[in-house]
Amino acid sequence: MKIISTQIPEVLIFEPDVFGDHRGYFFESFRRDIFEKYVGDIHFVQDNQSKSGFGVLRGLHFQRPPFTQAKLVQCLQGEVLDIAVDVRIGSPTYGKHVSVRLSETNHNQLYIPRGFAHGFAVLSETAVFSYKCDNYYNPSADGGVIWDDSSINIEWILTPDQIKLSDKDKNLHGLDQVTCFDYENFR
Repeated sequence: MKIISTQIPEVLIFEPDVFGDHRGYFFESFRRDIFEKYVGDIHFVQDNQSKSGFGVLRGLHFQRPPFTQAKLVQCLQGEVLDIAVDVRIGSPTYGKHVSVRLSETNHNQLYIPRGFAHGFAVLSETAVFSYKCDNYYNPSADGGVIWDDSSINIEWILTPDQIKLSDKDKNLHGLDQVTCFDYENFR
């Protein structure tokens, strides 16, 4: 497995070694020893999966403290543009984001630590997306940043008229309204 650094040091891409032949393919999708070497001791407690159609944009979501979540995400079918935004006030990379294409073809996974907002947009006809989380979901701790916040300036690839949002995601606030993540607590 190859570990790829991003412009935000805490956000990592895990690229598996894929072995394929006339029967199909095989790869290790998770190895605790490798993961702990690069990320540290983490215990995933919940797996989630979503299916979405072309243009669906989910995000940018987070769970407020003390229910924050680190995630290991991957696209099992189709292709998505996956985004992680640093929302840790005082961080050297505050307000910056990582943008990665995840697909059923590249099999890559993105690790998103606590203190980051996360979202993705579906680029294929449909996409099945998987999340491993290190904390249980708590609906009362739901939070997020509006997808088109100009201070973050994400290039979503899709045009605004192609993007499909939930009512919840249409009503998220700007990054400047997120005050619950102090860098010192999420290093």
